[in-house]
Amino acid sequence: MSTSELTWFKSSYSGTQGDDCVEVALTEQAICVRDSKDVARPHFAVGREEWARFVGFVAEA
Repeated sequence: MSTSELTWFKSSYSGTQGDDCVEVALTEQAICVRDSKDVARPHFAVGREEWARFVGFVAEA
C-alpha cells in the first residue's frame, strides 16, 4: 500500500506550533508510522499486537 493510499492522523496531544510529532495510519495488518514534518520520507510499519504492547508500555510510563 502506498503512502498516498493511507489515511494519516496525528495524536490529539500534538501542538499546532510545528512541534515534533508522528502520524499514524491503520491497515488491516499493521500500524504505519511517519514523521509529520517530513512526510516524503519512508514510513515504517509494526504489527497491531506489537503496537498495542508499545502503547500499553507508554501509558504505564
